[in-house]
Amino acid sequence: MKKATIELLAPAGSFEKAKIAFLYGADAVYMGTKSLSLRTRVDANDDDVARTIEYAHSIGKKVYVAINIFAWDEKYEEIEKVAKELNKIKPDGIIASDGGVIECLKKNAPDIDIHISTQANVISYHTSKFWYNNGAKRIILGREMNKEQIKELIKNKPEDLEVEMFIHGALCFGYSGRCFLSDFLAGRSANLGDCIQSCRWAYNVYVEDRNTPGELLPVETDDKGTYIFSSKDLCLIKELPEIIEMGVDSLKIEGRLKTEYYLASVVNTYRAAIDDYMKNPAGYDYKKYLNELEKTKTRGLTTFYFNDRENKDIQEYEGKQYNLEYEFGGKVVDFEDDKVIIEIRNKLSLGDKMEVIVPGQIETIKFEIDNLYDIDTGEKIDTVNPGKANQKVKMKLPFRGRKRLDIKKKEK
Repeated sequence: MKKATIELLAPAGSFEKAKIAFLYGADAVYMGTKSLSLRTRVDANDDDVARTIEYAHSIGKKVYVAINIFAWDEKYEEIEKVAKELNKIKPDGIIASDGGVIECLKKNAPDIDIHISTQANVISYHTSKFWYNNGAKRIILGREMNKEQIKELIKNKPEDLEVEMFIHGALCFGYSGRCFLSDFLAGRSANLGDCIQSCRWAYNVYVEDRNTPGELLPVETDDKGTYIFSSKDLCLIKELPEIIEMGVDSLKIEGRLKTEYYLASVVNTYRAAIDDYMKNPAGYDYKKYLNELEKTKTRGLTTFYFNDRENKDIQEYEGKQYNLEYEFGGKVVDFEDDKVIIEIRNKLSLGDKMEVIVPGQIETIKFEIDNLYDIDTGEKIDTVNPGKANQKVKMKLPFRGRKRLDIKKKEK
């Protein structure tokens, strides 16, 4: 049964990314501690976590913190310390997957709700009941489930157990993300937050010659047959109405590794799609939302197993493919008289075609750059390159700036 409200949950690899997610419509964000989540190379530091929680609560939003590694015994002293600290700063939930970690959280962070990570492979209402009986407030579904299985789980789960599911973002070649390939090839464990993303690599495949033991022969493939582990990205924008009607509590976007541009664009698009459907279900047209999402994709898009457990359209044979038509131009970080200050991400020049992602609306504002000013001298310039960290430029916009953090994208 459709909920009166449904949570849009966005990734936040830092305090700044959390602010962008909230600005563009997220109801909540999830982020990791520096060494105890599955994105340890990008996750926020401890100060970022505390700042994000304080900021989110000041504007009526929520923050969930991930301690979702599968922990060796030597990790538990740190887990206990972090859990006690989280119990003080009060996130709205802690995401975990390891039974031992969950027991530690129950003891050392008793005031914080426990959310069972997708890493725990929750794919049945029987497992849901187990975690509910062991203190869970929410379960995050395994991405292997199809819609009929999700409906059955929701129908039979404990009434007050919340259900969260992924609706957009990268998929990995493992069972709900549990993979040992990275550890095997590079000594960096995905289950300890240090994945090298070896499933995205190009591989050459060899077989042993039966007539000459020890001699390896290459398996002949065309140029689309080498990325044997790389999957497409999940996108359920077309299926969003059906998901809402199921009664799912939280819709999750993957992407703590992604850029601010990706975050703003995807969150803004799903926010608009959810709100539009809630207001007028009969008028829902997924194509206009898909058009915006396709400007940010790095790989092909798939519905994975949601519609069909036999779906084979999940492989990305081309490897990592950036969208060649759009790139992240920059973000507005401040105003100065009649100009905005833009922190650039790629080269900007007079004549470049730009789009502004406006919080709260699916339609972008399009314009062509006809002025640029040096950030230090104020003199007119023709082009600016991201030659140094946080490189900025001044620009007069052909419309009134609406928000401090409008994100721009540049059509190439």
